[in-house]
Amino acid sequence: MTTSSLPAPRNKPSRLKARQGPHPIILGLVWIFAILWLIPIGGAVITSLRSFDDLNANGFWSIPKAVSFNNYYRAWVQAGVSQYIWNSFIITIPALLLTLGFSSMCAYAIIRFKFVLAKPLYMMFVAGLMLPFQILLLPVFTLSNKLAFIPTLTFDPVQIKLLTTYNTFWALIFLHSAFQMGFSTFVLRNFMKTLPMSLFESAQIDGATEWTIFRRIAMPLTLPGLASLATLEFTFIFNDYIWAIVLLNSDKLKPITTGLTNLRGQYVSDWPLLVAGSLIATVPTLVVFFGLQRYFIDGLTVGATKG
Repeated sequence: MTTSSLPAPRNKPSRLKARQGPHPIILGLVWIFAILWLIPIGGAVITSLRSFDDLNANGFWSIPKAVSFNNYYRAWVQAGVSQYIWNSFIITIPALLLTLGFSSMCAYAIIRFKFVLAKPLYMMFVAGLMLPFQILLLPVFTLSNKLAFIPTLTFDPVQIKLLTTYNTFWALIFLHSAFQMGFSTFVLRNFMKTLPMSLFESAQIDGATEWTIFRRIAMPLTLPGLASLATLEFTFIFNDYIWAIVLLNSDKLKPITTGLTNLRGQYVSDWPLLVAGSLIATVPTLVVFFGLQRYFIDGLTVGATKG
């Protein structure tokens, strides 16, 4: 029998099917929900570009007769949004650094050292996530009125004054640092659980101290988790509203979230100006998110299945 008479080999059907796209119905629903979600944002952008008289005469959903960026200039310069944004950064950056610093050390201690209170300490952080912060409004307000600190150190003891933390930036900085510790420790503990303990043990055999191991090994390997956590914590602290109302009274110290309420009048509100200020307030969080978005998903999902 010659080779030409042999039957041609059949191509076996592949078990791996080609990756198909999403179902058209699911894709259509996604687009519908995306458009519905973007409609208010589009309406806000259009409102910020029109005048107050045009909005009152033609209504919210009408096409503006003239487009101008004057509302953004008025909000930034005349309405004090630039100062409110600066106040938000003064509160957010120190609180974020304190939260990430202390929570990373707590997470490292929980996974690195085997002591009796390791698991109860971790459960305490987790339990803190379930505590409604509304029930702490009055105790925190009372504590901020009684907690004193030294604002400046001088050589003259007479000039040293003890002031309460109420109506100061320190009240919000300390509060956010303490309240975000539970969630940050929970996330970083799960992330550090994925790191091989052999790295720490090898460094310890070579004579490295625990502080060196934490600073030179644990922290660089935890950078994706820190970046994703920083994105979330920056958004939480920067967009805080309720604690700024409780702990701040002076308009000069208000962050952007509470400062925007000063743009509303008792009887008439300049909505284009107010919306322009609100859109300016969203820029810092968007910049932080898009700058760290490549770490965001990886940092939150790594270690999700670890015990």
